[in-house]
Amino acid sequence: MNTTTTPIAFIANKALDIQDFSLPWKIAAVFFGTLFLTLSSYIEVPMIPVPITMQTFAVMLVGALYGWRLGGITIAAWLMEGALGLPVLAGGAGGAQHFLGATGGYLFAFPVAGMVVGWLTERGWDGQQVWMSFLAMLIGNAICLVLGAAWLALLIGVEQAIVAGVLPFIVGGILKSGLGAMTLKLLTRSAETTDAQ
Repeated sequence: MNTTTTPIAFIANKALDIQDFSLPWKIAAVFFGTLFLTLSSYIEVPMIPVPITMQTFAVMLVGALYGWRLGGITIAAWLMEGALGLPVLAGGAGGAQHFLGATGGYLFAFPVAGMVVGWLTERGWDGQQVWMSFLAMLIGNAICLVLGAAWLALLIGVEQAIVAGVLPFIVGGILKSGLGAMTLKLLTRSAETTDAQ
């Protein structure tokens, strides 16, 4: 079995471990992770007050692949890009005002959710066990909804926050968790095949 030290080899080992990366690999991983998160933001169904996007799919997958440390750093870097005004948030939005408005709670929840998924993945809730990976991502999506709705409740009230900020996203969260778990399974299977060669 080949014991390379490139990031692709670490995918087969549940998550990419930041401690084993050289600095250039860490920088590259963060760059490509933020690019992936940005692209997921452009897949959007406009809704008020919070749009449906593929951001949570990308956040959970980054957490699962990168592990809790590198995943958290990558998601935080992406949010910093958005806060600085780069067009990386939902629908190409950017600017600090998005962190203070209706979507603020969801944005702040992303690093937490990604880190929880990464932490669970590092402990065996990985692509080798699709159902465990699905549950990890479902927990991550639940964290986003709870924290996002809690912030939204301060702006529009608890009942409206649940109606507008939770209920429309439950089915999508389940579907995106399933898609994320299957994607992780495919990526880890591919990595195992590459590593075995």
